[in-house]
Amino acid sequence: MVDPLKKKLKPISSLQEVRGVQLPAGLSFVQLIVTGPPGAGKTYYINKIHGWPNEGYLDLTRKNWWKDRALTYRPREVHLGLPFSGYTEALTVFDKEWLEAPEPPQLEPERIKIPPVSNHIFQTNWRHRYVFEFLLPPAKTIFKRRQARSSEGYFPVDENLTMEIVEQQLTIYRQVVLHLHHQKMQVYVRKSLDKPPLYIAEKEDVGKPGWLSGHPFPRPSLATIDGWKWLLLRKLPINWFTVTDDWQRITKESRIAYDGKPLELRLGKQVLRFYPEIPLGIRKKNLKKNWLITDPSTFGSHLCGFARLRVGETAMIGRDNRKYKAIFNFPKNVGKRHVNISNERGDLIITPLDDQRPVEIIRFEDNDRKARIEARRYDALMHLKKLYGGPVEILPTAQAIATLTTVNRILEKEPYRPRDNSGLPGGLIELPSEKIPIIVGDLHAQVNNLLKILSENKFLEGIESESACLIILGDAVHSELPGEMEAMDSSVLIMDIILRLKQLFPANVFYLRGNHDSFAADICKNGICQGSLFKKRLIELRGDEYVRAMENFYNLLPYVIKSDRFVACHAGPPARKTSLKEIINLRSHPDIAQDIINSRLKRSNYFAGYGKADVKRFRKSLKLPKRAPCIVGHTPLDGTGSIWTNVGEIKNHHIVYSGRPEGPSLFVEINKRMIPLSYPAEPLINILGKMRQVE
Repeated sequence: MVDPLKKKLKPISSLQEVRGVQLPAGLSFVQLIVTGPPGAGKTYYINKIHGWPNEGYLDLTRKNWWKDRALTYRPREVHLGLPFSGYTEALTVFDKEWLEAPEPPQLEPERIKIPPVSNHIFQTNWRHRYVFEFLLPPAKTIFKRRQARSSEGYFPVDENLTMEIVEQQLTIYRQVVLHLHHQKMQVYVRKSLDKPPLYIAEKEDVGKPGWLSGHPFPRPSLATIDGWKWLLLRKLPINWFTVTDDWQRITKESRIAYDGKPLELRLGKQVLRFYPEIPLGIRKKNLKKNWLITDPSTFGSHLCGFARLRVGETAMIGRDNRKYKAIFNFPKNVGKRHVNISNERGDLIITPLDDQRPVEIIRFEDNDRKARIEARRYDALMHLKKLYGGPVEILPTAQAIATLTTVNRILEKEPYRPRDNSGLPGGLIELPSEKIPIIVGDLHAQVNNLLKILSENKFLEGIESESACLIILGDAVHSELPGEMEAMDSSVLIMDIILRLKQLFPANVFYLRGNHDSFAADICKNGICQGSLFKKRLIELRGDEYVRAMENFYNLLPYVIKSDRFVACHAGPPARKTSLKEIINLRSHPDIAQDIINSRLKRSNYFAGYGKADVKRFRKSLKLPKRAPCIVGHTPLDGTGSIWTNVGEIKNHHIVYSGRPEGPSLFVEINKRMIPLSYPAEPLINILGKMRQVE
């Protein structure tokens, strides 16, 4: 099984000893909550440090679990109730439902409730009240302990125990601690009581939390309001920083109030520009105070990269941040870990990390930016509407049939697509290296997301000029949002737009087949048979002729696209050895075709999936270099993210999902590197409708 914590744990160096056990020096004893899978040694540990003797239970899916009575007395051990796919109620990993499930239940970390960030003087900062220690010994150690104690007859959870069960339970807890770490909770790991505890250190982390440090924070005098805030609420004073029209050096953690104006940050010779994000059609009260980070020397040029810093997020900016380094191509005078930037409700908190490398800031005036953005986006939307041939709405039947018929003729002789042994278009697109790929994951009927992509970053201009190509990794249809799964008109409209784009730009728009690109009755979500419903709706709108043409469209679709620098498909690589010839001749190898549109990454709860060896073999079969990115959709890893890089500890294996209602994400190749980009949601269908009315 893949260990999600592999190579991510480092010893905590600043320690204190409590009754023979080494604990982090910055930890207050009463903050400690101990958890872990059965047999991890929690009870022995709590007894040794004289903690609260009784076990507690904590349902992490329950709102306000951080106020639970089980946490009143600390230190203590707790069992965790966790969210699993297919179960509305939380389960522990030793519940009967979990142990007797036909397949190991899949953890759904997005359902774990996280305490809100609090900086208000009269609110408790629940994230700082507790520190969770995860006891995670090796699986062999746990298995031996549980075998030994099972003979005593006091531990029913040890009945019918296997090594596989222990490994599955341990993996679930590893996933939980990593998720909590990503959510900025205070967590650390211990593998053995006789060894130092470990903190999670990912390459792009912003650094060790303050409570891990052995150096106390300077505490303000009680003669000041700040001193009383510290005494009563444990809140340190905020160092507010005023940005001026001259370059100023930031030497310590400083907070810059949000005023809706851009600014520039200088790191060595690298200048980064910070713009408040301005989405169209969003009411001011609903506006998120996100920031866009750009390189002013490239921003506005053809297909440029940028980063988004959302509210509540923190970014470490430096050469060790692989994403930022790829986007901005940092020179060597930028430190490996140069500066931390946090977005606290729009305010920027800037913390220098390198004493030898300065961090400087200046106000940047751009008074007409909002009007300029609105004008540019208006022009882009008007151009889209012109390309579509009228209002962006479901096409009339005759026009829809004509468009689909034309597209099917294009697919029969699709550019860059080798023929198979029967003379039909093969399963592979071989893209010329000079084409810039724009790779979009599952859209699942989110029409606004597709329109957002087409109206941003000069993507449409690149498609029209034939310098770039749009690649959609299948599954554009069938909404996955609650309450919308049975509605099919958005699926009809999004396919109308995609087919029109393919008709206009046959060599620059490619649609790969996904598992939802079928009318099969078994394409269901939450008991809703979306394949059948989509077919029924198309018959109602356009008749049997259109449905037959759409079935032909599905059968003509390619499955894999590659250049000499990347490969992409809907779901994942085949489960067996294959070859370039077999990928082209997928009609003769339906088992391979089914893998490409249905496979999922191998995880603790999905043993049948693909792994590192499969990705490596797939690249080799397509004659690609070892470092060539392999990009897939199909399997979003949690309910909040959209892009996951180096998934499964597989370098350059990425997953992209573009169907979030919060806005789309995609990959685009810039300077021969695949760059992940994310955009905010915008109600563009409504905006286009209003534009139609005023014409």
